Order: sequence, then structure tokens, then C-alpha cells
Amino acid sequence: MNHRTRRPLKRRRNTLPLHVIAVIVGAFMVAPVIYALLGGFKDNSELSENPFGLPEAWITANYTDVLASGAFWRQVWNSTFIAVATTVLTVAVSALAGFVFARFAFRGRELFFMLFTAGLMFPFAVAILPIFVLLRTLGLLDSPLGVILTQAAFGLPLTIIILRGFFRSIPGEIEEAATIDGCSPFGFFWRILLPMARPAIATVSVLAIVGSWNNFMLPLVVFSEEASWTLPLGIQQFQGQYASDTARILAFLILAMVPALGFYAIAERHLVGGLTAGATKG
Repeated sequence: MNHRTRRPLKRRRNTLPLHVIAVIVGAFMVAPVIYALLGGFKDNSELSENPFGLPEAWITANYTDVLASGAFWRQVWNSTFIAVATTVLTVAVSALAGFVFARFAFRGRELFFMLFTAGLMFPFAVAILPIFVLLRTLGLLDSPLGVILTQAAFGLPLTIIILRGFFRSIPGEIEEAATIDGCSPFGFFWRILLPMARPAIATVSVLAIVGSWNNFMLPLVVFSEEASWTLPLGIQQFQGQYASDTARILAFLILAMVPALGFYAIAERHLVGGLTAGATKG
């Protein structure tokens, strides 16, 4: 065996523990999803007798009953509307702020940027009472706008950090050439910078959509009318209504997860690439 064949073998031995750890972590993450997916095709008696095996008779009624429910589709629409609106608002404001912090030099820039990044230090749960009082004062309770504005506000710090790092990685020569051609600062931002920042935009969009889709506490505080509930609230209500029907609850959980998992699977490449670019080029 020569030295050329020894290097790949040595490299494989060095990476083998990492692969084993990745498989173990992946198994812990996938196992509950598979359990819930298969459990949705069982009845409750079989679920208690054979919780981890394949269903003896694949019962699709648990899934079809949920899909036939108008409440489920209303909650899907509410979650989708809030997630899309939150993402658009968060990305639009963060892109403008990130552009200013990255490409303009002015007194107090780093101080203002530090104020934005300080928002990462405050957990959402700590601020839930002041948020409730503020939304009640503004008349935004039982309004999707109360959830959208709050989620966007808490999403700004991380989004600005990622976009600022990406915008700073764009060479200054490109901006100088655009200025010589008569491009205004906003024109450079809109026509050149944003198209070049598509990986970073995709990254923060995925984070905002998935975060909004899975948010439970804020809609719970804001919404009291069932017509405005999002899917996380619908899951809680469904679990209370069918507390003894575990199989149907598992089916509801899987159907509620499908949109977010599907979107994340499609955008996963952009998510990883955008995070890497923002971390290494900033």
C-alpha cells in the first residue's frame, strides 16, 4: 500500500467518529417524526400494543378526517399569512438597515448596531408581559398585525447581523463603478446589492418563515378568537378535544409539520450556504 492510498484511509478514519455522531443525532431527530407518522395510521389499541412497529392495517381515516376539517385549513391559512407577512417585513427592514450599517460610515454607527445586536440577549418569554400590555394599548390584540409586528421586531437583530456581514463582503470597487455610472446609493442597493445577496436573503427568509410557523406563545397571548388561531394553537386545541384519541392527534401533528418541513427541505441548500457566507465573509 503506497502513500497515495494511505491518505484516503487515514482521512476516513479521522472522519468516522463525526459520521457516527451525525448518524446518532439524526436518528434521535428522525425517530419521533417516524413514530408520529406511523402512529397516525394506527388505531389507539394498536398504538398501545405495537407503538413502534408498522401498522397491521393502514388506517387513513385519521389523516383524511383532519384534511376534511375546515378548521385545519383555516389555521393553515392563518399561519401562512402571518409567516409570509412577517418574513417580508423582517427582510425588507433588515436589508435596508444592514445596507446602512455595512456601506455607510457615520458617527455612532457601531453603537446603533450594538443596540440592535443587544436584542439577541432578551428571550421572548421575558418580554411577553410588556408586549401584551403594549399590544393592548395599541389595540392590536386579536389582530394578525400584533403577531406580525412583534415577530418582525424580534427577528430583526439576527437578520441584520447576517445581512450586514454579507453586504460588507461585497467589494467596494463594485459600488464605485456603479456610482461612476450614475447609480444612486439606493439604486446600487436595489439593482446590484440585493441580487448579489440572494443566498443571504434566502437564509433569513427561511429562518423567519420557520420561526413564525412554529411560534406558539405569541399567538396564544394575542389571539382569543378561534377563527384567528394558527396551527400551533390548533394543535393544542385539537389535543384537548381528542385527548383520548392519540392516533388522530399524531396525524394532526404530522400534517401540521409538513408545510414547514417541505419548505425547509427545499431551501436547506440556500440556508446553509447563506449562513456560511455571512459567517466567513463578514
